[in-house]
Amino acid sequence: MDTTQLLKGVLDVAVLAVLDQEDSYGYDVVRRLREAGLDDVGDASVYGTLRRLFKAGALTSYVVPSDEGPHRKYYGLNNAGRATLATSRKDWSTFARTMDTLLEPR
Repeated sequence: MDTTQLLKGVLDVAVLAVLDQEDSYGYDVVRRLREAGLDDVGDASVYGTLRRLFKAGALTSYVVPSDEGPHRKYYGLNNAGRATLATSRKDWSTFARTMDTLLEPR
């Protein structure tokens, strides 16, 4: 199965879930998604998702100076983002149960 197609469909909710744990800058979100097991996630996909979610009003952003290089733009969930994540969690649970039923050996 091509997991990259599955990842495209769930990247928004995966990014929201990571940011629900802690505000993060772009590459840290990528790192945390990969550590969680989403090895195929691309840097550009995550950065694009962060920008899109921010423009949609689901995220806040702020800049933090860095001693190791350029300033870092951090993203965090706002109330709209938390509401989207809550809805997505319910939708995912329903979808996953349906797929588990369909894929169960008979």
